[in-house]
Amino acid sequence: MNSELSSLKVQDIGEQGLLQRLQRFCSSEIIGDDAAVLVTEPEQSLVVTTDVLVDGVHFSNVTTSPEDAGWRAVAANLSDLAAMGASPLGITVGLGLPGEMRVSWVERLYQGMTECLQKYNTPIVGGDIVRSPVTTLAITAFGQVHPSQIIRRSAAQVGDAIVVTGVHGASRAGLELLLHPEFGQNLNNADKTALIHAHQRPHPRLDVLPLLWKILNSSSFLITGMDSSDGLADAVIQICRASGVGAILERSQISLPTAFEHWLTKEQALEYALYGGEDFELVLCLPQEPAYDLVQQLGQSAAIVGRITSESTVMLHDEKEKFPDQVLNLSQGFQHFNH
Repeated sequence: MNSELSSLKVQDIGEQGLLQRLQRFCSSEIIGDDAAVLVTEPEQSLVVTTDVLVDGVHFSNVTTSPEDAGWRAVAANLSDLAAMGASPLGITVGLGLPGEMRVSWVERLYQGMTECLQKYNTPIVGGDIVRSPVTTLAITAFGQVHPSQIIRRSAAQVGDAIVVTGVHGASRAGLELLLHPEFGQNLNNADKTALIHAHQRPHPRLDVLPLLWKILNSSSFLITGMDSSDGLADAVIQICRASGVGAILERSQISLPTAFEHWLTKEQALEYALYGGEDFELVLCLPQEPAYDLVQQLGQSAAIVGRITSESTVMLHDEKEKFPDQVLNLSQGFQHFNH
């Protein structure tokens, strides 16, 4: 890209000029009218989710390139669809931009979105662009799911196993390394790169859904769940509140990145896993036998970390009794508008 193009600003080409440049990232068969028309398969329910990301809150040029910001924005929405059991159909993009924003930054943002979307055969089907004093990105994602396969937060049953995919704490660790490079001096380059990549390029766990449906087809039971975008503790607490139950999590069963072993204390590692957020894994509650079957099929990328109880609390337990039981709450995780 020559210097003239790289210095081009949004205010230089205006709304229509920018829209023309961004159309190449969208589905030409769908865009062009006042609204998109998405066709769902017979006997499917439409699932809709929206996330708003604000410069300085959800991304910044210190920790996130435009491409990474686009990828993460898409991944967050597709993760919400996966948490509902839905397959993606398309997304719309609402973009608020200062007039002095470089056009190249916007195009790189869309490039990152497209790179993530292509992995899941999902198009950009429309959106809107407005002038704003702060860069804001609002994505609405559309998906479909058979009504019998909808995953909700409110169906957990006493005795259910709690299955968690992937590892937790990696995204928080990656963010800390980006903000404080000196923090990980005793980490090798491969571990540093992996943790930073976990923060900048998370993967929504849509790959888990076919395994779930295969297990569900062999027996009849409800699957409860959500994603862990706000932290593992938050996800379990939200599920328990919605279902009117409690839970016990086993400290030793929570999967952590191997890089934590010689870098963080056990308490720091656990804090990152429980409250760090933005790991975009799935937290699922289902009967013990199918839960074990799911973990076996996912291998190292899943673990049974606890069980649903009739109590009203979510308790962190140590079977080795080195640590006292700890009641988990939402106050330690990130909440908008909290000081």
